[in-house]
Amino acid sequence: MRRRIRRWRKRLRPLTSTPLFPLLSVFTAGAIGYRWTENWDWGDCFWGVLVTLTTVGYGDQVPNTDAGRWVTAAILVGGLVVVQQTLQWMLSLQETGYFQLRRRQRQLREIQRMRQHVILCGYGRIGREIADQLIAEGVRLLVIENSPEDARAARERQLEVLEGDATLDETLQEAGVFDCRALVAALPNNAANLYVVLSARGLSSGCRLIARADSKEAERKLRLAGADAVVSPYISGGRQMAAIALRPLAINFLDLLAGSNCEVEEFQLRSDAARCAAIDGRSLTELDLGRRTDGALVLAIQSRSGLIANPNGSTQLQAGQRLIVMGSPSQLQAMERLLGEALEDASVLKA
Repeated sequence: MRRRIRRWRKRLRPLTSTPLFPLLSVFTAGAIGYRWTENWDWGDCFWGVLVTLTTVGYGDQVPNTDAGRWVTAAILVGGLVVVQQTLQWMLSLQETGYFQLRRRQRQLREIQRMRQHVILCGYGRIGREIADQLIAEGVRLLVIENSPEDARAARERQLEVLEGDATLDETLQEAGVFDCRALVAALPNNAANLYVVLSARGLSSGCRLIARADSKEAERKLRLAGADAVVSPYISGGRQMAAIALRPLAINFLDLLAGSNCEVEEFQLRSDAARCAAIDGRSLTELDLGRRTDGALVLAIQSRSGLIANPNGSTQLQAGQRLIVMGSPSQLQAMERLLGEALEDASVLKA
């Protein structure tokens, strides 16, 4: 018997510990009192308690006995105290940030369901341009931003935003660094980007890291920290402007593809030779890529030994290579099917 009582106490403890329990107790006790004194049905009993506690007094439920009037008086006296305490508790929740915490917990649950997304650290001027390009490609994006103004601007673009410090391991873990497709560090200073790269590389060795740098020295340090690619907006912008002045058609080639039916896509082959057995060591001619993909064109092949531009038919495919292929969506899908198990990842460079 004592064990049963203890079990019931454990079950009821979460209910009795909530500040709403006194209010529920008044409701229940008042309904029981009306049921006992007035013999109303349970619906009328609870309705009578509600009308009494809210002091509305519609007059449709009126106690006819002295005992019922005493019950009503007890409900009024007890209800004034309990309702006041309940309102104070609800106001304290707002003051202590309870509702903000609950919203953040819901947001974190949604983020934890994200897979193969891109994490963008920083939504400044460069971050906004990066976000626009990724959105145009239909990539799922998560923005980490510590500035309330920039976070608000990202939300206005209907982006998923995690407010926090991107240099902290905890923030990157909440953003799903273990399951992301890539992480872009676009914070306004080199030190912050360096911390992001160090933290992300320490947490996930397989995550592709792209970082912004403002100088050659910062680029060198970011690469040492584990960045897969480092981009300097000033250096890249200056080089591109000079190149456009000399070779405008060649530099704008990818831009010319926009609006056409062509795309340029990266195909990353697995490093495991056993899983690449179907294509490992075979040349482009032997694989008959042109016919089997209905015209997809291999523009370049990147491997550990370097970049092979405009490969000929005798170029052999090997595990771990990255293929740059141009074609229509249907041709690129045929390329994916042809590579089969050897394909680790595919990503569109420009639509």
